[in-house]
Amino acid sequence: MTAPARTDAAACTEGSARTTAELIRAEEPVLAHNYHPLPVVVAAAEGAWVEDVEGRRHLDLLAGYSALNFGHRHPALIAAAHRQLDRLTLTSRAFHNDRLAEFAERLTALVGQDMMLPMNTGAEAVESGIKVARKWAYDVKGVPADRATIVVAADNFHGRTTTIVSFSTDETARTGFGPFTPGFRVVPYNDLAAMEAAIDATTAAVLIEPIQGEAGVLVPDDGYLRGVRELTRRTGCLLIADEIQSGLGRTGRTLAVDHEDVVPDVVLLGKALGGGIVPVSAVVGSREVLGVLKPGEHGSTFGGNPLAAAVGTAVVELLETGGFQRRAAEAGVVLRDGLTELVGRGVLGFRARGLWAGVDIDPALGTGREISERLLAEGVLVKDTHGSTIRLAPPLTITDDELRSALGALEKVLGR
Repeated sequence: MTAPARTDAAACTEGSARTTAELIRAEEPVLAHNYHPLPVVVAAAEGAWVEDVEGRRHLDLLAGYSALNFGHRHPALIAAAHRQLDRLTLTSRAFHNDRLAEFAERLTALVGQDMMLPMNTGAEAVESGIKVARKWAYDVKGVPADRATIVVAADNFHGRTTTIVSFSTDETARTGFGPFTPGFRVVPYNDLAAMEAAIDATTAAVLIEPIQGEAGVLVPDDGYLRGVRELTRRTGCLLIADEIQSGLGRTGRTLAVDHEDVVPDVVLLGKALGGGIVPVSAVVGSREVLGVLKPGEHGSTFGGNPLAAAVGTAVVELLETGGFQRRAAEAGVVLRDGLTELVGRGVLGFRARGLWAGVDIDPALGTGREISERLLAEGVLVKDTHGSTIRLAPPLTITDDELRSALGALEKVLGR
C-alpha cells in the first residue's frame, strides 16, 4: 500500500532521539499496565494516516475507538482549538463561560433533546447517566430510597470505573476489583423477552449500547431497539442509549438509534465529541429527566470548560450538514463489499453498520492480536477484540481508495 506524501506535521518525526523498541522499553518501568498496545510508537498524524517515530506511515483503521471520527487534526477542529487557546481555557463551573451556551444549544438540537450535562470522558457520562436515572426514579417515579435498579445487557462495555465493571460480564475487567456496586440486572443482548422479565416497579432505566462495540460490533436484530423503546415506555422506566462509540456519524446516521427512529430519554455521548483533541462527553436528554438535578448534586471541574465547548461546537457544526453521516454510509458500502469478498477466504463472517465492522477471522490463521500485528507490518492499524475478531472503525474522512487498499492488506495477511 502506498502512503501519501508526508505533510509538514508528519515531518516533525525526523530526528527522533529514540527508536520504537527503545521507547517501548522505556515505558515498562514507569507506566502501569492497562492496554496492550501494538508495537508502534506514533509521533505525528494527518487525516487517516499516522507516522511512527522512524518515519513509517500507517493507515489508521481504528480512529481512537471512534474518538477520531473526523480524522487526525481536522483543520476546522484544530482552528477552533487554536482560537480558543488564545482566549480562555478553563474557568471551572464555579463561573459561566461564553462558549458553553452555544455548545449546549447546538448539541441538543443535533440529537433532538432538551438539555445536556457536560462531562469529560465516556465513563463519566455513563456514571452521570446512572446517577440521573436513579434520581429520576426516586423523585419522579416514586421508587423507594436506595431500591432503584437498572437493566443492562450482557457483553456490554460502558467503561471501567468501579460502578461500571460491577455490571460487566467480562471477567478480565471485573476480577480483583470487588466489592461491586449493587442495583444492576444483566440480561442477554438482543433478547426482548429476557429484558421484559427483568423489569419491575424498581427499574429506573434500561442502559444499552445500540451496537455493542467491544463485544465485536454486535448489531441487534431489526426492530430490537424499537422494541426496547416500547417496552420502557410501557413499563414506565427510562431508556438510556450509550452512543459513545456508535454516535456522531459512525454508523451513517447521527446516532445509531436513528436507524430505527428511536428517541431515547437519555443519550450518552463522548469520544468523537472532542474531535480527537480534548476529552469531551455529554449526557443529553429530556428536561423531565435532566431537570431532576439541583445545584451541588453533581459536578465536574473540567466539564463544559471553554476549550472543550469550543471544540465540541466545531464538531457539532461538522455534523449539522449531514455530510459526514452520508460519507460513513457510502464508505460503509465499500467496506461491506470488500469484507463480503473475503468471507470464506480467511473471514468467517462479519457485522457492519456504516463505517464500523467486527470481523471474525478463521482461528486457524491466527488470533485477533496476531492478525493485527501482521496488518501493522503492512502499514494498517486495527485492534483485536475477543478471540480472533478484529474491529475496523476508520476515520469518516478515509477515501474509497484508502479503504480498498486496507482491505487488500487484510486479504494479503489472510492469504499467508
